[in-house]
Amino acid sequence: MFLEGRVLVMKRTGPTNIHLRRLVHYLRKSARKNNAAIWKSVAETLWKPRRRKVAVNLSKINRYTIEGETVIVPGKVLGSGVLEHKVTVAAWAFSKKAKEKINEVGGRAISIEELVKENPRGSGVKVIA
Repeated sequence: MFLEGRVLVMKRTGPTNIHLRRLVHYLRKSARKNNAAIWKSVAETLWKPRRRKVAVNLSKINRYTIEGETVIVPGKVLGSGVLEHKVTVAAWAFSKKAKEKINEVGGRAISIEELVKENPRGSGVKVIA
């Protein structure tokens, strides 16, 4: 906090979770290195305040994907709904039920870092927020 004129101004700090801060830094670096705007977009979404975090249910993933697609969720995947086909889902966090349901249909639940290592350019990846 500091005073600017006669108005109290709060300094923006970003997330306090060190793992999230490191992930955002890694995504921004990967975006520059690989010339892939998708990673910068995901990093900016993850950097938002807690009240604006993304939470996506499996029903939404099922609705907007087809068999074999790769999806990234810049937030948490929740287990509400049914997943009817194999998809690879990368996210910041998963609920237990969501991971179980993804694995039941033969899909993969992976971290965002793993997806960046597998697909540095981010080609063919859908962002669901």
